Formats: sequence, structure tokens, C-alpha cells
Amino acid sequence: MPAATRTIVMTGATGGIGLEAARDLLRRSPETHLVVLAREASAARVLPGLREISPHVSALPVDLARVAAVDTASARVEDLLEAGELPPLRGIVYNAGVHLRDALHTSADGYELTFAVNVLATHLLLRRLHLHLRAPARIVVTVSDAHFGDLRHTGGIMPAPLWRDPEALFRPGAYPRSHRVRSGGRRAYTTSKLGAVHLVHEWARRLPGGIDILAYNPSLVTGTGLAREMGGAAPFAMKWLVPVLGVTPLVDAPPAAGRKLADVVLGRTDAPTGSYIHRTRAMSSSAESYDADRERALWEWLEQQG
Repeated sequence: MPAATRTIVMTGATGGIGLEAARDLLRRSPETHLVVLAREASAARVLPGLREISPHVSALPVDLARVAAVDTASARVEDLLEAGELPPLRGIVYNAGVHLRDALHTSADGYELTFAVNVLATHLLLRRLHLHLRAPARIVVTVSDAHFGDLRHTGGIMPAPLWRDPEALFRPGAYPRSHRVRSGGRRAYTTSKLGAVHLVHEWARRLPGGIDILAYNPSLVTGTGLAREMGGAAPFAMKWLVPVLGVTPLVDAPPAAGRKLADVVLGRTDAPTGSYIHRTRAMSSSAESYDADRERALWEWLEQQG
């Protein structure tokens, strides 16, 4: 096994496409030291298997729903990098995400939980760690084509995003009927994924040359467990209908989606910074996602948090 010459920090690496991507990264890039940011119990479950692939794996505990926990984990990564205990930082992968039954769950810091994990934690992690990235480097944020909110991209299961001022979006009860599955939980999810695309666009404008940031959309993936929290007909659709589509090119199993995520992280998928990668190629995100004023406003609000 060659010595590790670069570090990649990753969230959402303990299950689903994230775990498959982590395995693939370690197999295809043995010079990579992978730092998994996850809850301790989740990390303990997957670390032995990852270390069977490569010894260059470590884990740091984090609760992405807590600002202080994200700050502590980021500071620990900084300390290890500055002490030379980790090789130079070349990549950050934010793959973690939540999808809840309503838009009323509150984080420890008072934020709506979907936005706390899917948007705020992404920004806080990048805010601390981007200064340590050494070019060439890539940041990859997993998003979703659910942010389109139309029949073509969601099959009618997901509602359209409902963007508002960030101060409102990050508070529980931001939507009419926030207590409902579709108008609350699912709308918070689609709106948060729109926010993540906005965030990628704004970071792309601010990062120095040689440090790229990309949004990766895995599209439909079977067996991830995400539908358990969606409620309504979503678990039925994911259990019975989506697997039928799995024999077509429209749907991936986690190993295939994870491999495609690894391709983006490793630079095998070519795309300019700020791009939206749909599975294997760059394409346009939703028309609504291109709004420089909205992106700047979101950035400025996030900068005031934490």
C-alpha cells in the first residue's frame, strides 16, 4: 500500500451511496487518506470494512445538526492538517442529508432540521476547511433533481420548492401546512436541495482558481433508506415501483451511484467549477436555481450563523 499523499474529508460515508463511494475512492485512489465525519456509532460500524480496503482511513465524530459539533470537527481536521498528521487536503465531499416527515423539527440551535443539515452544515464545514485546500482540489456537494419540483424529475411525488427569505426558511414552520408530509417535509427537502445548488454557485464565484466545487445529483437510487422518513406513498414507491425501473438506465443501485460520485470526486468526470452533474455529465440545474441575488443573500445570511 503506498503512503497517503492527500486527504479527502467526507460526510455521509456510513451508508447508501456515500459508503459505496468511500469504498470506491479507497480502491481506486490508494494514496488517499479518507477522513469520515460521522456519528461515532455509525463510523464504528463501517470503519473495519473500509480499513480492509485501505489503512488510510480515520473518523471524527460530528453531529451535523449542531453548529458547535460541526465547528469542533472542522477544528480537529485543521489541527491534524497543520500538525502534518494528515497529508494535504485535496477534497471535501458533503454527501450527508436528511428528509423528514414535516418541517417542524428543530435543531439544537433552533434551526429547521432539514435546512440545518442540508444547507447550514455544508456552509459551516466549507467555511472552516476551504482555506486548507491545496490546488488542484475538488469540493462535491450531493444534491437532488427533486429541486426541479416538476413531474418530469420527481414523478409527482415531490412538490416544487418554495423559496423565501433565509431567515424564514431556516425556522420551523416555514411553509403553509408545515405539519404535513407533502407540503411540509417534502417541500423542506426540495427547497433545501435548491438551496444547496444556490450555495454551490456562490462558492464557485468565491473560491480561488484550482479549487472547484460541483453539485452531484445521483437521481433515483434504490435501497438508500431515504424514503423511510418521507412518509405518504414514497416508501411504497421506493420499495415496489423504483426497483422495477432499476432494470432500466433510469435508476441506479447504490454501488453504481457511489461509483459515479467517486468519479466526480476523483476528477474522472470533467466539468467546470459550479457545474451541476447529473449522474455522469454536466447539465443545467433548474431555471430557478440560477439567481445571483438570491445566492448572495443566502451566503450573507449563512455567514452570520455559527
